[in-house]
Amino acid sequence: MNVFNEYAKLETRRQFFARGKNALGYAALTSLAGNNLKLWAEGTPQDLGLPHFPPKAKRVIYLHMVGGPSQMDLYDYKPVMGEWYDKDLPESIRMGQRLTTMTSGQKRFPIAPSKYQFARHGKSGMWVSEVLPWTAKCVDDMAFVRSMYTEAINHEPAICHIQTGNQTQGRPCIGSWVSYGLGSLNENLPTFVVLVAEPTNKEQLQAISGRLWSSGYISGEHAGVSFRSQGDPILFINNPPGVSPGLRRMQLDGLKRLNEINYKAVGDPETHTRIQQFEMAFKMQSSVPELTEVKNEPESTYKLYGEEARKPGTFAYTALLARRLAERGVRFVQIYHNNWDHHANVSGRMPSQCRDVDQPTHGLIQDLKARGMFEDTLIIWGGEFGRTIYSQGGLTKENYGRDHHPRCFTMWMAGGGIKGGVIYGQTDEFSYNIVENPVHVRDFHATLLHLMGIKHDKFTFKYQGLDNKLTGVDEEARVVKELLV
Repeated sequence: MNVFNEYAKLETRRQFFARGKNALGYAALTSLAGNNLKLWAEGTPQDLGLPHFPPKAKRVIYLHMVGGPSQMDLYDYKPVMGEWYDKDLPESIRMGQRLTTMTSGQKRFPIAPSKYQFARHGKSGMWVSEVLPWTAKCVDDMAFVRSMYTEAINHEPAICHIQTGNQTQGRPCIGSWVSYGLGSLNENLPTFVVLVAEPTNKEQLQAISGRLWSSGYISGEHAGVSFRSQGDPILFINNPPGVSPGLRRMQLDGLKRLNEINYKAVGDPETHTRIQQFEMAFKMQSSVPELTEVKNEPESTYKLYGEEARKPGTFAYTALLARRLAERGVRFVQIYHNNWDHHANVSGRMPSQCRDVDQPTHGLIQDLKARGMFEDTLIIWGGEFGRTIYSQGGLTKENYGRDHHPRCFTMWMAGGGIKGGVIYGQTDEFSYNIVENPVHVRDFHATLLHLMGIKHDKFTFKYQGLDNKLTGVDEEARVVKELLV
């Protein structure tokens, strides 16, 4: 049986005409484009006309706190809540908002003021909790958005929303959009790398997987490449015993020829992706060991990031690795840090979570500054939603829990075209509703793309008859220009 003949028999009429509609155009273009046609056919970033204008940021380091950090315990200071301890959340504040199944059965919604002390820092006077002393030192480099909001109330849709622009799985994530639009800044490492940091405290870990760094309907070569925190950074990248680099090169050349024959016969774009991935894996055999050899860093590096940066898998280690990736031309680095889902024991867990990320985040900013990379590296910190001012479960002045809250949460950005010392948006005295300058997840995405030199409403990918965008097909999104230099 000839597999290709069988494929042709099963091909639908629509597929046939979709494949053949540009045949004459291709033929004419061949005579005009010559050698440039190969680059055009492979979909290089230049074909998309990007960037639309000179970018402020060349690269992104996105620090995602999985679970939803409690904004009123970190950045959204609400001193009046001290007078409301153990009083019920007024219905005029809640306004019938739907609750998760974890608190919807509670008879009361008692106010839980933050147990942590706050102080103003920097010229901006930003209020920061005592559990983030290192971050407090660089608030004038950051733009804080206190008025982020989303419609998603549970983790799975919420994290999908902020990572892909849609609450449904299967869409390309931000890193994949950036990879597809702007391409690579290096030849020997992926354009988009994912690092999953292991928290010290593991009371309530959320499930995270490759769905969050998938390229969705965009070509698979734009998916994030996940580096493992323990053992070999990437599985099966090394040659098996007895296989020399020369033999591996010969094998890959043979596989490439076979895949090219398959690609010409079937036209499946994922075959082209497979060719690119084999080539990248071969290059990474030499680039990855050098990248992850952090022992060669000077002692000053560990004074900056903290001693935990010596331990693979810690947030400090991934922050250091993010800097090393960025300086080697990786365009988008995504770090996930788990266990920010504070349904209980805020008193026990919040200090631990903050110790994991506080000094390394400060160190990353200072390190990028020292290397002249801060101005064109966009750094993002935040979760998928916020937490409730009322307590979930038992309440004391020393401990409490907080449920999911999509109506308002805090994120910050720094570097890469961001105006430092900005405090944008405001919530009510309960940190429950936004009262000034709301910023939707779509607005955040539009702003991120703008900093990369991309007009969000002009950056599309045709799929299932729609001009898909990171910011949605028909939804409105705006660039938050107040955050920009």
